[in-house]
Amino acid sequence: AEPMVFFTVVTAGRRSVLACPEAHGVLRGVWERSASRNGWWVGNYLLMPDHVHFFARAARNADPMKNWMQTWKSVSSHVLLKQMGLKPPFWQEDYFDRYLRSGENYSEKWAYVEANLIRAGLVEKPGEWLFRGQIHALRF
Repeated sequence: AEPMVFFTVVTAGRRSVLACPEAHGVLRGVWERSASRNGWWVGNYLLMPDHVHFFARAARNADPMKNWMQTWKSVSSHVLLKQMGLKPPFWQEDYFDRYLRSGENYSEKWAYVEANLIRAGLVEKPGEWLFRGQIHALRF
């Protein structure tokens, strides 16, 4: 199997526009379609107010990572800018990606992501946060 990748993508100007049902619905929809359209399977994800963390794995014949990132960012920004009445750009151009080596690494990353919510004072327990989910069960 292809390696699992941990991504962090930040909004342009670090605008706090992601922690809402609109952004959650649009991003989830785009990622649900990306397996069949782009060959990228998204696992767990979590939307912070100004950035998103998620895990994904490419199929063997998937679009190159850079192209896939451009695709889902472009589709989501087009819809969200219109819905929210914002001026472009929606996303920062760059993104952070890290290839995971093991299940342990995955658990550590996810614990870090969940701890982010508490550090930011958004919830007392990670399970209380509404803007998160899992699309595909990605396994090591």
